[in-house]
Amino acid sequence: MAAQGSRADPPGRKERRRVMLRHFLRSTTAVTLLVVLYYLAPLDRAPDAGAALALAAALTLFLALVVHQVRAIARSPYPRLRALEVLVTAVPLLLLLFAAAYVLIEHGHHGSFSEALSRTDALYFTVTVFATVGFGDIAPVTRSARVVTTVQMLFDVVALGLLAKSILGAAEAGVRRRSAQDTGEPGPRGKGPTGNGAAES
Repeated sequence: MAAQGSRADPPGRKERRRVMLRHFLRSTTAVTLLVVLYYLAPLDRAPDAGAALALAAALTLFLALVVHQVRAIARSPYPRLRALEVLVTAVPLLLLLFAAAYVLIEHGHHGSFSEALSRTDALYFTVTVFATVGFGDIAPVTRSARVVTTVQMLFDVVALGLLAKSILGAAEAGVRRRSAQDTGEPGPRGKGPTGNGAAES
């Protein structure tokens, strides 16, 4: 019996490594595509009411995407890995949305910040606001720039706090569901064991 167990272990570890690699590659690909789209997007125009509505729509879509992902985490066979993947992609997406808004503001109203912003500068400023380390060499000067910066501050504190809590809660719920299935107890869907011996890392 012990020999059979030892022979069954390597396939389990191999499966875990394969799943982890798949999640890593998917996260890396998503973040890379987001950054490429940010640098290729046509942001060299003056912002208008449509740009403000686009930012509001993008943030609403971001929240809807998070809600969808939270549900997917709870159903995932690897909830912790799925939760980590969502965090790794959601945070860059949020930062790039605000960085794009700052680029539009700078193109529309030169002098909106204490120095001219390139796309890289806008991303740097966005991360500065996100990390709450305080303004250094770049700071918002005009009213519109300060309004968007304030929106980002509030969104960072409220939305990301709820995001982390929801994602971690969904991951734990998914782990409990999987544990119940592995031990033969009825899970949330009333199913028994899945028969999958690969445990999540």
